[in-house]
Amino acid sequence: MRRHRGFTLIELIVVMAIVALLAGIAAPRYFASVDRAKVNALRSSLAVMRDALDKYAADKGRYPDSLEQLVQDRYLRQVPEDPLTGSTQSWITLPPPDNADLVGQVGDVRSGAAGRAPDGSLYAEW
Repeated sequence: MRRHRGFTLIELIVVMAIVALLAGIAAPRYFASVDRAKVNALRSSLAVMRDALDKYAADKGRYPDSLEQLVQDRYLRQVPEDPLTGSTQSWITLPPPDNADLVGQVGDVRSGAAGRAPDGSLYAEW
């Protein structure tokens, strides 16, 4: 009589337990690194847009009326996507400071994302 070779149920359960243990260890680190990447991308996007706003104001003598105007005048290639909301429309624009002699609608930009950063600050206050 010929016997079929294969894995026993116990061997399969042990392998599945090892895979589940490894996934349980790796998953939290993966999601934490994804969150850190989004935070870093947000900081970078804000820095680039604020730099473009400053250069626009220095070149034109006024602030732009919208973020799209920065794109039209080629200070940005495109309005970046807010990495936390996944939208280019969620940016909150702020008027120029009162002590600025320059006119225009957009003097600063902030994220429209709700929630807190890992350091405890609100994303909308960056």
